[in-house]
Amino acid sequence: MPVRKFEPKFMKVGVLTAALQELTPRAVRDPDPDRAIEDWAAFARELGADYVQLSAALHPTETDVPPEAMLDPVANTLDLRKAFDKDRARRVETALLASRVGLSDVGYFDNLLHHDPAVRQKKHDFMLRVFDAAALLGVNAVCGFVGRNQRHSMDENLVDFEAQFIPLLKAAKSRGLTYRVEQCPMPGWTTGDNWHNNIAYTPGTWIALHRICDKHGVGDHFRIHYDPSHAILMGQDTRSIFQYLKDTGYNFLIGGFHVKGQVVDAEGVAACGYGGQTGDRGHWVVRYAAEKPDDQLNAWKKQVVLAEHELPGTARHDPLAYLQNRTVDWLDHQLAARELLQLDVANTHLVVEHEYPRARIQDRERVKPILQGSIAFVRHIDEAAACMHALHDVLGAQGIPVQGVGREAYRS
Repeated sequence: MPVRKFEPKFMKVGVLTAALQELTPRAVRDPDPDRAIEDWAAFARELGADYVQLSAALHPTETDVPPEAMLDPVANTLDLRKAFDKDRARRVETALLASRVGLSDVGYFDNLLHHDPAVRQKKHDFMLRVFDAAALLGVNAVCGFVGRNQRHSMDENLVDFEAQFIPLLKAAKSRGLTYRVEQCPMPGWTTGDNWHNNIAYTPGTWIALHRICDKHGVGDHFRIHYDPSHAILMGQDTRSIFQYLKDTGYNFLIGGFHVKGQVVDAEGVAACGYGGQTGDRGHWVVRYAAEKPDDQLNAWKKQVVLAEHELPGTARHDPLAYLQNRTVDWLDHQLAARELLQLDVANTHLVVEHEYPRARIQDRERVKPILQGSIAFVRHIDEAAACMHALHDVLGAQGIPVQGVGREAYRS
């Protein structure tokens, strides 16, 4: 029997800079747009992260959605009100080098199929600026949403995707970039009853969208930035999703990970079901959609009545909850990724995304040990999964069976 070496491969652990939007006060960063990146690079090293995912967003003075109506504050660590040029890129690269922190990709999360042509064009123009900044910074990917025209059916949105989104992917391709889609359904984007306001929310639609991309020669530039929290929110199981992608021949689609979970509120599910709250939502006033941003924020009750975001490591170890898919079994998540997906593991990014509301503290010293603990947890869970997977490969090469059964796809 050949003896295979024990060679565990670890993923690259990073953090999304939206974890602390006000690390640099606006009074400081607005007149000096790259100061926020410099401060975050130094902070990321203190946190123990090897990489940052750089958050970009329309400035609060430019966005079509008032900040008061958003579940999370605006996270424009990368400020693109002015063009990002070579001088700005050199300044950012110097800060990253000094902090010994890498850049995984740039993220801009918005509705790119918005029904209003003028609003949609503004978002597309901004995304092109994000593409240009990413290319200057030497990264190979941008992360974001697809979105949805909330006035159209799903079939009509597929037509919209072909007409409106494919040009963006061609622009990404021309810059050597891959567009990685996070699959959050974004139910709070509308005060109406739509639950799926990002059509790229589940594997069936990923495949449909990828086929459209292939038709236009940009299939290699469309990938998924997988987030297990949204799978749980949809009543899905990570291992089953990965198995489905493998069974259908699309297990190459996932190109990175947001590491964030959901802890399901069983009482909320009992009251409202997985379709979200459909009555007494709080964001309608006397049968009409609320106009005040503070009231529009309540549209997110369609989601938050069901589950609370989990910062990895902050939820209790709960084997029953894992089996019931009420929270994330992080060890199995990392094992399933290695066992079922086509990944270049050593070049795959695990990006910690902090949205646990009660720990979402805009105070550097208070949030610092929380993020340090979560990032360390993610790193060690990935290392444990890597070692298990590599050890199983060693056993298999010598014809020695792996013990037990383990978690199974499609288990009810």
